[in-house]
Amino acid sequence: MASPPFEIAFAHNAEGWPEGLEPLAEAAVAAALAASGARQTGPAELSIVLTDDAEQQGLNAEWRGMDKPTNVLSFPQIEPFAPVFGILGDIILARETLEREAIELDKPFTDHFTHLVVHGFLHILGYDHIDDEEALVMEGLETQILASLGLSDPYQ
Repeated sequence: MASPPFEIAFAHNAEGWPEGLEPLAEAAVAAALAASGARQTGPAELSIVLTDDAEQQGLNAEWRGMDKPTNVLSFPQIEPFAPVFGILGDIILARETLEREAIELDKPFTDHFTHLVVHGFLHILGYDHIDDEEALVMEGLETQILASLGLSDPYQ
C-alpha cells in the first residue's frame, strides 16, 4: 500500500476499533492526494482520530449545530485548494456509526472506513458537497480514488 508523503498522526480516543486500520488510512490519503491534483510544497501533517459516537456527537453539536453522531468530521487547517504543507487538519471518525452504516450498506467495515477517510481528506483539501454541482465533483473523485484502491463505487 502506498504511504502519503507526509506524517499522519493517529489517535485512538475510543476502544473497539479493529487493528490494522492505519495502513488503510495511509493508502487512502496517498491515493486522494494524488488524484486530487493538490500540490505538496513542504512538510505536512494530518491527524486522524478514531473515536466513538458519544464524542462525535459532542463535536458535531459544538461545531455544526447538529446534536447527533455522524460518521466523519473534518476540520481543515489550510485554505481550500491551497498548496499542501504544514498542519493540514483533523479527520475524526465514529466507530459505531461506521459499523452500523457498513452493515446497512452490506460492505466490509474496512471498505467503508477507507471511503470515509478519502471523503474526510477531500474535505481537508477544500472539496465539499453542499450543492449538487459540488457533490457530483466530489463523489466522482471519491469513486475514482476508491477504484484505484480496488474498491467499488460507494454511490452505486
